[in-house]
Amino acid sequence: MLQRNDLLAKAPITLTPGQSLVTNKVLRNTYLLLSMTLLFSALTAGFAVVNKAPPLHWLVTLGGYFGLLFAVTKLRNSAWGLVAVFALTGFLGYTLGPILNLYLSLPNGPQLVMTALAGTGAIFLALSGYALVSRKDFSFMGGFLMVGILVAFLASIGAALFSLPALSLAVSAMVILLMSGMILWQTSDIIHGGETNYIMATVSLYVSLFNLFVSLLQILGIFSGDD
Repeated sequence: MLQRNDLLAKAPITLTPGQSLVTNKVLRNTYLLLSMTLLFSALTAGFAVVNKAPPLHWLVTLGGYFGLLFAVTKLRNSAWGLVAVFALTGFLGYTLGPILNLYLSLPNGPQLVMTALAGTGAIFLALSGYALVSRKDFSFMGGFLMVGILVAFLASIGAALFSLPALSLAVSAMVILLMSGMILWQTSDIIHGGETNYIMATVSLYVSLFNLFVSLLQILGIFSGDD
């Protein structure tokens, strides 16, 4: 997730007709690119599932993610930024493959995956639709969300190191709430002219959807009773 200097802006922003046209263009391009990257990510995840790809080492995963994210940020104003976006989302899709294989091996695995996918889509459509229709300014949420994400990240490390299932469940629930807030904030940021680069907007929304899906899948897996 990317921080912006205007996260704590208090006053609502009134856009001129020209700015509204730019905002609408950013929204249109963002949703188009987001759809394409989600499809590409699904293809790479499917490739990993079919070939039963083993999980990548966590250092490789983190290095690949932050390295490609850095590339996207540096190239965001050029055509190469699109290449970097597909590289990043394709890589994340591939890392999702081993996770999906784990859940698909459960007796009700396909149902769990489809439920998590449907839940992710429903949450995204509901929150994005609310932000678009209400036109409310959710910039006040930015600072809280960034702190929450940091806390969730540290808590997830603690849950992994000390094998604490209850903490893992709490982290997953926390991530769902945080990613839901991120979708509201990110959509609002585009609407009110805070984010004018559709490549960066796409990456931010994609990462929120990715984390939301994985967390929903983890919670559904835990309560399925088949772990």
